Amino acid sequence: MRGDIIEHIKNLEKWAADTKPDAGFVLGTLSKARIRKEPLGVALIIGAWNYPFGLTVSPMVAAISAGNCVMVKPSELATASQDVMAKLIGKYLDKTAIRCVTGGPAETSIILEKKFNHIFFTGSSSIARYITAAAAKHLTPTVLELGGQGPAIVTASANIDFAAKRIALGKVLNSGQICLSINHVFVDPAVHDQFVEKLGHWLDVFLKNPNDIVRIINERNFDRLASILKKSNGKIAYGGKLDRDSKSITPTVVTGVDLSDSLLSSELFGPILPIIKATYVEAYKVISSMDHPLAIYIFSNSQPQIDEILANTQSGGVTINDFLMHAAVPNAPFGGVGESGYGAYHGEYGFLAFSHQRTVVQIPNWLDVLLAFRYPPFDIKNLAKIQVQNKLGFKRGETMADQKIGSKRVGWFALLPLSVIIAIVARLARK
Repeated sequence: MRGDIIEHIKNLEKWAADTKPDAGFVLGTLSKARIRKEPLGVALIIGAWNYPFGLTVSPMVAAISAGNCVMVKPSELATASQDVMAKLIGKYLDKTAIRCVTGGPAETSIILEKKFNHIFFTGSSSIARYITAAAAKHLTPTVLELGGQGPAIVTASANIDFAAKRIALGKVLNSGQICLSINHVFVDPAVHDQFVEKLGHWLDVFLKNPNDIVRIINERNFDRLASILKKSNGKIAYGGKLDRDSKSITPTVVTGVDLSDSLLSSELFGPILPIIKATYVEAYKVISSMDHPLAIYIFSNSQPQIDEILANTQSGGVTINDFLMHAAVPNAPFGGVGESGYGAYHGEYGFLAFSHQRTVVQIPNWLDVLLAFRYPPFDIKNLAKIQVQNKLGFKRGETMADQKIGSKRVGWFALLPLSVIIAIVARLARK
């Protein structure tokens, strides 16, 4: 959060400055075409419970830096964090522009009846449908940061030890309660047993201190995970210890899982890791047939394999041979696609998510002499002045194989005749 705040303060003037589009000589140079960045108005930010501060404060920082008023609604499931945010926001931030409200589904429904200029929601796709339905009544734009069944693919060419180490981290971290968590793993049959063995080794290393196991957020989610694990037809190869009193589940590896298994019925959002035997081709065919996830993790030392997987899948982001790292790339957008959300933020992309980019052009009066053809009565002789020219040289009947990529650059000397004509017209207009 501190990093977000510092980044926005450091770059605010640059991000907020007008930008000049490549609008050509007439509209760009002569008519001063520019794009202003303006606040959308009042933004509603609905946070998530799994990282209650980061996933609530980070978009709030972006909204404030873009000049918006903000209503913040932390998740009621993380009660202690909610109460702290409500106290600190009310104490330190300008109450005339920034407010923190608390409550559950009933209170959120009342809030959503009001008209906002922007809604930013982080959470599940099921709740997102209610958010977007409410927003649609007021034509309110939204950014949805969701999740999905993010898979990992371990190919036969991968460094199995590294793959197991980083995937194990993905399930230990916050007990898998992360939108970017690895939901399940496709492992090439040639390295399956080795991978499972290495996975167990690294889980042993990471779990030497039992106090490091993060609890499940509440009994409802604990019962959900316990139920789908019990219904699974797979074999528990590691872990499997559940304690409802403490709401703790030991990171659990399940092998022998097929696509119809209960563990693949929905996003797990917990410390359970189903392993599916599959080649990387079989894996990406399955992934492309499912809803687009927020992340895909590819473990391979073969660039052709990596390129093939990327070409045949779609996701919010991709990390190759590691976990989570694409979300940490500076100056890059973070967001989902399809079922995993839409819109993006982080850095300047967060600033733009809460901004309206307003195009402004200022036409000089004397230019009217050159644009007189647009007034009626119209003359067919002026058609050539507005007709789009075939500058790329396409020919009727040619195929894709006949076309060439590239364009010719127009030097400044080509603009000289136009400049002379405009100068003459401008002088005549002044007379």
